Amino acid sequence: MTNYESMTDEELIIALRDGDGKIIEHIIEKYKELVRRKAGSMFILGADKEDLIQEGMIGLYKAVRDYDAGRDASFYTFADLCVSRQMYKAVEAGNRKKHAPLNSYISIYEDEAENGSGDGAGIPEMLLAQAGMSPEDMVIDREQAENLEMRIYDSLSDFERKVLNLRLTGLEYTAIAKILGRDEKSTDNALSRIKVKVRKILEK
Repeated sequence: MTNYESMTDEELIIALRDGDGKIIEHIIEKYKELVRRKAGSMFILGADKEDLIQEGMIGLYKAVRDYDAGRDASFYTFADLCVSRQMYKAVEAGNRKKHAPLNSYISIYEDEAENGSGDGAGIPEMLLAQAGMSPEDMVIDREQAENLEMRIYDSLSDFERKVLNLRLTGLEYTAIAKILGRDEKSTDNALSRIKVKVRKILEK
């Protein structure tokens, strides 16, 4: 990783998008103290500190994913905003439903609604693919799809939900482990459990 030290954040992002997947781990390591400081400042709002750190790492990943050097400020400023936004969303969600685990639910249509594209694969389609089934094998209308997602998420532990959320963004288990602060083996095992649970639900 010594070569990365001499590169600017913007250069790192360009190299990452050119295919150097190891850079994501370098960026996560570089910015983990920023995430921890912000988690400490928001801890007084009543949220669990470890949950806030995990949410902040998810916000950092989103910053890496979405950063546009031609549109946004410096990557540091953009990352700071994304981390703060993700944490505040987690705090607000926790305040609305005190006993709900943070980041435990995402809408099937969230990406399409936010981006206005409508062309992203929703959770059901991606889960079907993971379970080895094609969309043609299972025609799902919107109401059925929402019910399916609820059943899947209800069957998962809090850790498994977070792993699944990150996996559906395209991250490999090694990067997911880094973001969530868990070892790679337990993260890989969680992915295996998720696939088994999804398959059972889809086959019912």
